[in-house]
Amino acid sequence: MVTSRTTRRIASALLITSFHLSTLAAPADNTIEIVGLSGVSAQQLFLGQSNKVYIVDKTENNPASIGGHPAWATEYDPATNTFRTMDVKTNSFCAGGNVLGNGTWINVGGNQAVGPGGLNVNSKDQVSYDDGDGGKALRSLNVCTDAKCDWTDDGSNYMTTRRWYPTLETLQDGTIIIIGGCDWGGYVNDIGQNNPTYEFYPSRGGPVGLNILTTTLPANLFPLIWLLPSGNIFIQTNLGTEIFDYVNNVEYPLANIPHAVRTYPGSAATAMMPLTPANNYTATIMFCGGTDLQPDQWVTTWNIAAYPADSTCVSMTPDVSTTWVDEEPLPEGRVMGNWIFLPDGRLVLINGIGKGTAGYGNTSWAIGQSFGDDPIHSIRYFDYTLPVGQRFSGIVANSTVDRMYHSSATLLPDGSVLSSGSNPNADYVPAGTPGYKYPSEYRVERFYPDYYTATRPKPTGLPGQLGYGGNYFDLQLSSTDVGKISNLDNTKVVLVRTGFSTHAMNMGQRHVQLNMTFDAYSNGSATLHVSQAPPNAAIMAPGPCLIFVVVNGVPSTGSWLTVGSGELGAQTIKAAQALPPSTGGDGGAWNSGSGPATQTVSGSKSSATSKSGSGSGSSPAGRATLSGFAAAVGGLVALASLVL
Repeated sequence: MVTSRTTRRIASALLITSFHLSTLAAPADNTIEIVGLSGVSAQQLFLGQSNKVYIVDKTENNPASIGGHPAWATEYDPATNTFRTMDVKTNSFCAGGNVLGNGTWINVGGNQAVGPGGLNVNSKDQVSYDDGDGGKALRSLNVCTDAKCDWTDDGSNYMTTRRWYPTLETLQDGTIIIIGGCDWGGYVNDIGQNNPTYEFYPSRGGPVGLNILTTTLPANLFPLIWLLPSGNIFIQTNLGTEIFDYVNNVEYPLANIPHAVRTYPGSAATAMMPLTPANNYTATIMFCGGTDLQPDQWVTTWNIAAYPADSTCVSMTPDVSTTWVDEEPLPEGRVMGNWIFLPDGRLVLINGIGKGTAGYGNTSWAIGQSFGDDPIHSIRYFDYTLPVGQRFSGIVANSTVDRMYHSSATLLPDGSVLSSGSNPNADYVPAGTPGYKYPSEYRVERFYPDYYTATRPKPTGLPGQLGYGGNYFDLQLSSTDVGKISNLDNTKVVLVRTGFSTHAMNMGQRHVQLNMTFDAYSNGSATLHVSQAPPNAAIMAPGPCLIFVVVNGVPSTGSWLTVGSGELGAQTIKAAQALPPSTGGDGGAWNSGSGPATQTVSGSKSSATSKSGSGSGSSPAGRATLSGFAAAVGGLVALASLVL
């Protein structure tokens, strides 16, 4: 049990940490530093609308406590690098999560109640951590700014089946589809406990069968899923791939993914590339790394922790072509790399291992209990707009913390990346425990990208809500924001949903660029004419996200807004008002393409004038169709010493 003496030691450690933080030097570009303690290990985390990071752990004996039991959740404030404990009542071990269209976050599934050593509690005589069975649990959180909100665990909202390792995706109406998982867990899935079904939240009835989850055992947990602009769902699990028409419950099998397993425990870095006017909001999905273990190798009778990670990258653009494309490979093989979007559309590749896989267990060859080894500390950028062979940068920074199994990361509103977590063990393991190379990790790091110290644009007129289509809106940039007129050719307004981070994936992460033109003025300022969200709720599902204005690669601080009505249900779709041509620029083509609405006109205006329009017109982009698919288918270390 966590004693009051232990709690006092935690408080003392936090005071020490606060003093340490007060002496940190100002951040420099392309650097990473330890900034605080998470309180619980960050198996799962997400950035909330409060600008705080919400962290969820599995049930274990964390030194921090709440309500008479160890804490398994915290609210971490990046502004002060402090945390408060939150009360998760059921075991959220390997749960999934995402955000509803009304802004409520949900955390789904998990494992049965456990006690010391992570042992299942099967009788009243066994010692437990006072946690409940989380297998069917559905926990919800409405984030707050007053430090009073907490997780709600309401049995009346529970699922009808157990789901350990489920994946969640927000749909066009703001509801969520929940896919896959298993009953009781283990290193990989098996036929005796497989849950090859999907269901919805709010519930639309009982679970519905999904065939791809019956044919892709054993490595089919946490299936990788994305809502496509066509309105279908792309599913990739183990080696299997399909397009799933969830409205009509029709599955369209595709060719197996080549080279490697990308789902857990292979845990590749994955992301849908930015959706932009230039690519007509067409989705390309990329997979990098993982493991090339074959189906008969998913057994623990050999040394998996010594097996090299895969370095291949592949992509598919499923609404256009269902052919897999070999992409530029990773500079090094990597499992459990986190791929995090920056406002400018690049991805940061951070964390991961060079050998083994995700998972842990008590085998003779495990590293302590870890099934992975050789932590990768190098951080790189990935820019999909660059030519093949130049997309991965060199190493721009190196972490000093081993981020093993159960690590996570997210973008923050200031454009930095927060990284935390790592505990490849069944229970809390303090640093220095004999036989454990990779202990429980509470240290929080922040990576500062190459634009971090630049003078940031401070646009005015940012909206708090966007519709799907309709009238454009205006943003104002000062002459300081613009810098020089030619920078407007490389200015964009983007939406970023940072997602729910766990097991090397950020469920729901998405980057969408809005269509835009501008008026440049003789005093160096400018007005940006910006379209609403594309008139297709499958491009950016309803709900909260950040909006950034990026001027010549330098982003503003992200501001929260709601896409859609803020309510669950069918969204209103309007025709997008035609944008006026750009004026006063240098005559260069805008970064989204060279369509009529993005050409600049020579000359300048004397001052900014409002141009919020009232007409209607067709959108130059955003009407993704099924045609291509149809054709193709035919603690700082100090905290670790707190336990007596």
